[in-house]
Amino acid sequence: MYAFTFERPTALPDAARLAGAGGKPLAGGQTLLASMKLRLANPEQLVDLGAVRELAGIRREGDNVVIGAMTRHAEVAASDEVRKAIPALADLAGHIGDRQVRALGTLGGSVANNDPAACYPSAVLGLGATVQTTKRKIAADDFFTGLFATALEEGELITAISFPIPSKAAYIKFKQPASRFALIGVFVAQTARGVRVAVTGGGNGVFRHEGLEDALSRSFTPASAGLKISADGLSSDLHASAEYRAQLISVMAQRAVAKALG
Repeated sequence: MYAFTFERPTALPDAARLAGAGGKPLAGGQTLLASMKLRLANPEQLVDLGAVRELAGIRREGDNVVIGAMTRHAEVAASDEVRKAIPALADLAGHIGDRQVRALGTLGGSVANNDPAACYPSAVLGLGATVQTTKRKIAADDFFTGLFATALEEGELITAISFPIPSKAAYIKFKQPASRFALIGVFVAQTARGVRVAVTGGGNGVFRHEGLEDALSRSFTPASAGLKISADGLSSDLHASAEYRAQLISVMAQRAVAKALG
């Protein structure tokens, strides 16, 4: 490690001011602290958001479930409100990493980091959620912009994410056994605006799969998800080839649809 200053604001305006002045927001710390230990990140000031109470919590607003950015994975998984309205989201949260990660990791931290194999971005994109920040509201389709990149501006903080309640939804992932990140994860949802399918672990970031969406819009059945998926643009590394990932997308999509149908 190296020298840095540490701030722990208790009010959102103070947190936003510090972040706007160049402070690095610290949410659950599951990625940032590890990066600092490896000297891959060297912020001069950390702004711990853990004491800002207005950034945490879960509530129902009409046909949406709104979850504060600092809500822990374990809290989402255990929430009766989430389990009742969007069980797929509670199930996803309950299988992120291990127990220690779920106890500290946060929704906002995961989404802002946009790791290409993270689980939460697939739920945000798959459900067509809205990311609420200290400056504006950003639709999921406009939020994720690339590898570890989002539409967030410098100093802009996620305050909450509003998830529309789907008629059916499910998430299935094939874990990379060491990291427990998704080698491939597929989130499928029947929403008021049609079927959405989001894939994580396949490339430079989460993405919607139009072919699967079209097929499932015609018939929301596992058989319809059994498409031959192109490997073009998918990642190939020591864990899996692009062709293997393409096959996994089809298999995980079929299983997700079957799970959504009960």
